[in-house]
Amino acid sequence: MNKENLKKLKESIPSDRIGLMIALVIIVGVFSYFNRYYFSATNFINILVAASLIGLVAIGETYLVIAGLVDLSAGSVAAFASVLSAVLLINGVPFILTIILVMIAGMIVGVFNGFFVNQLQLEPFIATLASMSIMRGIAYIICGGKPKFIVNETFIKMGNYRLLGIPIPVYILIIGFIIFGIILAKTRFGRSIYVIGGNKTAARLAGLNPKRITIILYMISGALAALGGSLLAARMSSGQPSASVGLEFDAITAAVLGGTAFSGGVGTIFGTVLGVLILQGFNTGLIMLSVPVFWQYVARGMLLLIALAFDYYRKKVRNRKLLQESMAI
Repeated sequence: MNKENLKKLKESIPSDRIGLMIALVIIVGVFSYFNRYYFSATNFINILVAASLIGLVAIGETYLVIAGLVDLSAGSVAAFASVLSAVLLINGVPFILTIILVMIAGMIVGVFNGFFVNQLQLEPFIATLASMSIMRGIAYIICGGKPKFIVNETFIKMGNYRLLGIPIPVYILIIGFIIFGIILAKTRFGRSIYVIGGNKTAARLAGLNPKRITIILYMISGALAALGGSLLAARMSSGQPSASVGLEFDAITAAVLGGTAFSGGVGTIFGTVLGVLILQGFNTGLIMLSVPVFWQYVARGMLLLIALAFDYYRKKVRNRKLLQESMAI
């Protein structure tokens, strides 16, 4: 994909963002109509807090999906990280060092995912499906199948303390969106992710190293999932091996909803921000309307299908535009 095509693809994104904003307003309006407590500052903050975990994982998934990859192990890594955080804290490790070690552990999982994809030529879906099961199992083994309770007050405050009325995890999520948004949009590394997702052969000819970038992307995904798991442990005051089941699907749904093409080469962090808000607003609305859990699964699955259908439609429109413009030259 050359720079001209890349520019054209980016120019098509604003119309998607407007559609996403309208969808967000509709979701807020519909749920507010059926539950008057939905449209309140307290509920919006609760949505943001719940979105902090999905959002961190969605950042990593956005990077991967743009590059034509995916990480199904993110939810299990988050659960593993929550348990590992509890174990480290119980054994007297300072909370800052705990978070660093947990993120390094997540990066190591990312290295293994990247290795299996690069060296064994496994499909990303298959490689990370295996690590999803492995990491969930390790989480259960570490804690003997039971939650590990945390008594470190400083660590617990990190997940629950409010600065100017906003919980700390929300600030961390916003910082994450800003940093990774700038990296993706403004740096050579960010541009290389688009190029790899568009055409790996062209990327190699352009002097890029897709294998090295694949490893880095999986390390980023693992570190962010681990950070999210650690924040979850802080909020719940415990490490939960059963936590974050299906988290990776929510994160992928948010990324695709936000305009990230599942076929690779297209996507923005800002779009993912909107996708996360839509998804979490939708999930919270279902809970507030007391929709049975089983039907919530059905509704989320339908939302993913709708996101993929829109992704297919956007891809057709982009391809048609590029074809028409190529013929006009």
